[in-house]
Amino acid sequence: MAANEVKGTKEPDYVVIESGKTTLRDLYTKEDWMAIWLGFALLIAGLLLFLPRPPAKMDENLAKYNATMKEEAAKAPFKTIAWNQASAAKKGIRATNQDFAKAIKEYLEAPSDWSVNPLDALYRSKATAEAMNAKGEEAYKKVKEAEEAALAKAKASEEAAAAAAFKDEALNKQAESDIKAWLAAKDKTSKAKRKVSNKPYNRFPYLLGLAVALAFFFGIGRAVMGDSFIRFFVGFFFVFILAVLAYMGETQATMKHWGFGFPLWAIVFGMLISNTIGTPRWVEPAVQTEYYIKTGLVLLGAEILFNKILAIGKPGIFIAWICTPITLIVTYWFGQRVLKIASKTLNITISADMSVCGVSAAIATAAACRAKKEELTLAIGLSMVFTAVCMVGQPAVARLVGMPEILAGAWMGSTIDSTGAVAAAGAFYGEKALYVAATIKMIQNVLIGVTAFGVAVYWCARVECAPGQRVSWWEIWYRFPKFVIGFMLASIFFSILDQSMGKDYSAVMIDHGVLRGFTRLAREWFFALAFTSIGLETNFREFKPYFKGGKPITLYIFGQSLQLGMTLLVAYIMFYIIFTEVTKNL
Repeated sequence: MAANEVKGTKEPDYVVIESGKTTLRDLYTKEDWMAIWLGFALLIAGLLLFLPRPPAKMDENLAKYNATMKEEAAKAPFKTIAWNQASAAKKGIRATNQDFAKAIKEYLEAPSDWSVNPLDALYRSKATAEAMNAKGEEAYKKVKEAEEAALAKAKASEEAAAAAAFKDEALNKQAESDIKAWLAAKDKTSKAKRKVSNKPYNRFPYLLGLAVALAFFFGIGRAVMGDSFIRFFVGFFFVFILAVLAYMGETQATMKHWGFGFPLWAIVFGMLISNTIGTPRWVEPAVQTEYYIKTGLVLLGAEILFNKILAIGKPGIFIAWICTPITLIVTYWFGQRVLKIASKTLNITISADMSVCGVSAAIATAAACRAKKEELTLAIGLSMVFTAVCMVGQPAVARLVGMPEILAGAWMGSTIDSTGAVAAAGAFYGEKALYVAATIKMIQNVLIGVTAFGVAVYWCARVECAPGQRVSWWEIWYRFPKFVIGFMLASIFFSILDQSMGKDYSAVMIDHGVLRGFTRLAREWFFALAFTSIGLETNFREFKPYFKGGKPITLYIFGQSLQLGMTLLVAYIMFYIIFTEVTKNL
């Protein structure tokens, strides 16, 4: 009998595809699919907002700066002052510098930095801004004078090298060294200038507008899925306020220095409420951890561009795609065979979180193996703590032993879990370290979908399959987190778009337009809402069984130690023994 011919029932408004497990109705009633539609709605909106509005004279200026850089590169064996000035001017061409983009950023921007008074994150008067500028003026003048002196010295050295037709190796090296010193002084001037460019602001109306917009955005999705729009809408503002407080925790000067980001604070603030007064019942409809994070992960896919992955070449791919799966498998084996962790789902979730890319991989893996929410929370909590430690500790260790920038960047990019923490650690160590670290982390992020699929297959075939039972591919499909499809499609689509536009145009309109100016800002808010929801639905008592014998912490320390050592070794072999030509060109 067909599915729509059951006696006494009305013909359903959907088509059964396989055993009632997957239906066309799922495409708008299941959370994974709704996350894909919402994510792509924002990506399309970003394209419509930015692509028709390129910066004025963009093509003309790009051509001019490229011509200057090409001419200077042919003239001297090092990057001249003119080359660096043209390069900086070229990087300054961004779609985000336009008025409409600045207006979007005002609504999506997180609370500002603060030190003592939390209200400084949300409101700054004109008098306060002027006082802050006056305070930093003297320091700015000093570094500006130092920059001018460094530029004069660099010009003299370059002129001396040019007078010798760039054939004197000693003069060339001196010019190159002085130019690097000027660039370092210029960077200090740029940082000091930000301290005298403070403006008054009032974040309250923008945050209110953002809260209403997000409440409608996610509320409509819940309504389409069959939930109450009103109940979600009312409860959402409580979750949003906690997310704002989490951002404020991150932007506090001391917390920012030590790398305690908004994910940690969101979980902490949420758990303080859930474990004291309890999460109010009227808030519960808006506590939707996976709904927010899955939508954010679809947006994250658009940030993984193939041309950036290929730019660093085979060394980065080997480091990310060899060390990561080995660490995942060995850590899971260690947890089961040595530590004998009772919960396999906790074991694999921690292993994926620690080895792949932190929270995003943990969410995907937990969905694939159907881990309990407290297991996911525990894995994320461990990840946040170790991320903060590694973000500060790894650059310090690298500096102590005199590690080359490229090696340090590769080491940090593959072992620090959070993408933001990777960027911070790399930037602390140097420009090349930042580039290598961020690129390798991007390569590693590709494994989110691969890991989720692999875990789904393994769980169906080995963990939950009865002896003698055949593996059902439909069961694997049913278990596989569908939002990962959105993640991969977004990556493929934006990679193709990036390639078709060309490197320069894409950098201006996609990277520093659609992504950095819109979807990335939205994604981070979605993550903040998700982490807040994790805290609000978690009770401390639920963790007690999992901390027995300190096994989760032992597992994390073992896996992280393995990854730190193996990645450093593989990175050295790849960049300094096998693919030395790539290293020379970075």
